[in-house]
Order: sequence, then C-alpha cells, then structure tokens
Amino acid sequence: MYKNIPKVDKVMEWPEVRELLATHPRQVVVDAIRLTLESLRTATARGETVPGSFESSAVIRSILVELERGKGAALRRVINGTGVIIHTNLGRAPLPEAVLDAVRDSSSGYCNLEFDLEKGVRGSRTGRVEELLRRIIVGAESAIVVNNNAAAVLLALSALARSREVVVSRGELVEIGGSFRIPDVMTQSGAVLKEVGTTNRTHPRDYRSVVTPETALLLKVHTSNFRVVGFTAEVSVSELAVIGRENGIPVMVDAGSGNLVDLAFLGVQGEPTIGEYLASGADVVTFSGDKLLGGPQAGIIVGKKVHLDAMKTHPLYRALRVDKMTLAALDGILRLYADERQAMRTIPVLGMLTMGAEELASRARRLVGRMRRALPTTVSLRTIAGLSQVGGGSLPDFGLPTTLVSVSIQGITPQQLDQRLRTGSQPVVGRISQGEFLLDVRTIRDDETPTIVEVLKAIAESVQVNDVA
Repeated sequence: MYKNIPKVDKVMEWPEVRELLATHPRQVVVDAIRLTLESLRTATARGETVPGSFESSAVIRSILVELERGKGAALRRVINGTGVIIHTNLGRAPLPEAVLDAVRDSSSGYCNLEFDLEKGVRGSRTGRVEELLRRIIVGAESAIVVNNNAAAVLLALSALARSREVVVSRGELVEIGGSFRIPDVMTQSGAVLKEVGTTNRTHPRDYRSVVTPETALLLKVHTSNFRVVGFTAEVSVSELAVIGRENGIPVMVDAGSGNLVDLAFLGVQGEPTIGEYLASGADVVTFSGDKLLGGPQAGIIVGKKVHLDAMKTHPLYRALRVDKMTLAALDGILRLYADERQAMRTIPVLGMLTMGAEELASRARRLVGRMRRALPTTVSLRTIAGLSQVGGGSLPDFGLPTTLVSVSIQGITPQQLDQRLRTGSQPVVGRISQGEFLLDVRTIRDDETPTIVEVLKAIAESVQVNDVA
C-alpha cells in the first residue's frame, strides 16, 4: 500500500498544487503536502486507510485542510465527548459565560490592574481576589494567587523552609503530570526533604521521631491522581496539627485540586474542602484554580497571615504572579461561589459533576434522535450505560454513572472515525472502548449537538462517495 502514496515532488507537479503555489508561499505548501503524506503513511501503518485515500482528489482535500489549519489559531475549540470533566489535555475547566464576559471586558482595553480608582494611586494587583478568598473560605486569614499549584508549593517551601527540613510521608511523594515530582519541587525550593513512614503506612510517631530544631514544616500532600488501598494508614491533618503545635512547627497541605463545595452528596467521602483543612489545623493550604474550583489555571495559597506575609515578600512571588486575564477569570468564579447555589448552577465543572442519571439518559436520547433524523442509514447508533471520570488528578477512584452514545459508520473502523473527528474543521474528541467509538453526553453541551451531527454527516457522506468511486 505504501507504494500508492505519492512523493512530494510528484504532488508538487499536480495542476491543483501549482494553483496553490500562486496564492501561498512555497514552503507553506510544501509543509502541508508533507504533513498530508505523513498522515497517510501513519494511517496505512495502522490499517486505517480507506478506498480513495491515495487518489489526487483526496490528497488535495487533505492538503487544503492542512493549509487552513495552518492559518488558524494554535488553540482551537474542541467538543469534549470523552466524559472526562476536568480534562488536562483539553484545557481542564471550561469557564462560565459570565466569567468570559469579565475577561473580555478587562482585556479589551485598559483596566485597574494595579490602580486604586478611589485614591488615585498604585493599588494591589491581587487585593480584590485575595479579599474574596478570605470571605469565601472560613479560616483563611490571608491569601495569595500565583500561576499554578506547583508554583504555589514552590513559593511556600522557598519562603518558609529554605535550607531546613520538610517532613513528608513516603506515601505522599507524588508525581504529577509532566513528570513533576514533589521531591524535585522541594529541591528547587532549597528545602531539605525528610521522608517518614512507608509507602502504605505512616503513623504520628513517625513524624515525632524525626522532628528536630532544623524542621521547618510538616507537609501533607493530597494523592490527587492515585489511591493506596488495602493495608494502609495515614496521618490526618488534625493529627499533624497536634504535632505541629507541640513543636512550634507549621503544617502545610498541598490539596491539589482543592474543592470549595462539600461533595458528600455525590457519594464522595473523605474529600475535605479547603475550609475543612484549615479548620483541622493546617496553617497553609495550596490548591489549583482550574480543577474542582472550575476556574482558570492558577495556584492559590490560603492560611495564616504570618506565613503568607513571608511569601509575599519573597523574590519568587513576583516571578510567579498572574496576569490580568487570569485575575479577571478567578475574580468572576469566586464571586459565583459567594452563593453556593448559584455556583452549582453556573460553573460548568460543578454542573457536570452533579448531572443526574435521568438527565443524562434524556440528553443521550435527544442526541441519538437528532442524529437519526439527519444521518444516513450507514450510521449505526445505540445508547449504553457507562462511567464518566472527574479527571485532572481529582477523585481517581470515583466514577460517575452516565449514558454513552455508541457511533459506527459502515466502511470505516472506530479508530478511523475517531481520527476523522479529531482532525476535522471542528474537532470532536470521544473515546474507544471494547471496539466501539463512544460519546459521553455528560461533557457535551446542548448547543454542541448540531455541530456533532454536521461533522458525522460529512464523514458518512465522504465514506459513501469513496465507496462509489
């Protein structure tokens, strides 16, 4: 099959390509041809090519798609049909419309980023957001915002424990996405890691046995993206707080996702809110803004004023600060949390988390009904039960019951359908399980349904055309 794939120099001689060279830079056209041919080779190696894939008309269509893709923005809107709510690879938390309006308003012109309008003098960049955090999170004497949670941990360790020891359970020395590890972050901060306990069992006596005058912090790390089960024991925040008070050592919690809403009503047990960490005795808590909080990428630090004041005067603080768009988005999200009921209604992550079984089944039926009315008979559809995931390193062992829509098109495999949906003018990302291509309605917005129908129709019709050819 590889011998049927044309060479670059041969494609360059085609009349259609010569016309493109009259309107596009030569190198841009060459790059589009190479990307197209490489895609054909990859598809062939996987057995995914279909009849007509190597014909000049099909190759030209792919070249045109590559040229259009090159004109577009690097970040494109994607329809998430995976059922992973906080999808790290797809940008994590989608923002509410009201928050997007606030970002546009503050970014389309000048804004009072560091200007006190009442006094007419320079103001605090993060003062408004910090005030909201103190108001929303009970027990937060002070707050800091930086660009992500890893930065928050780095700043806290650098300011509070440089050249001194930080005690951590071996079962909490986690690695997060991108191969960033807690020990590595600690090394960069200048703090000295002191491991205690074992991978599966750590006790209060383990912490007490290593405390010395060189101990600066007792650190607890939320194992956000995995669970240790079976013969286990861990030291709670309240138990750590007792040890900290006995020795005059602050307790810090890296909460990871950091939720502000009690998730017990979903059946999630043992997942404290940020306020509960503080109430249990934590002196400093760090967490992300773009996971369970449902906002933009940010690292948030809350806790005792004396400790956060030390961070605010540290040289790293300026290097890790956030921009006006992030602050506008975070401000908008936090204002929604001022009324928890409003937050549940309007923040997409919370809405998807709390969507009930009946609503999901109804959404799936509506999607299938619309598809059947618009799509040719070569498209087969059915609904099946399944599980959604929270994602983003949050609640790794907690699945949310959902309804999935299985889609198949005669003439192409599930893998080929997946590839075509991902690489179309409007990318749609689903998942393949047990040989079926699936769309999870939990993460699909109602206004995205017409687009999904349109792209599936185009794929089905193209397959029919190729079969006829």
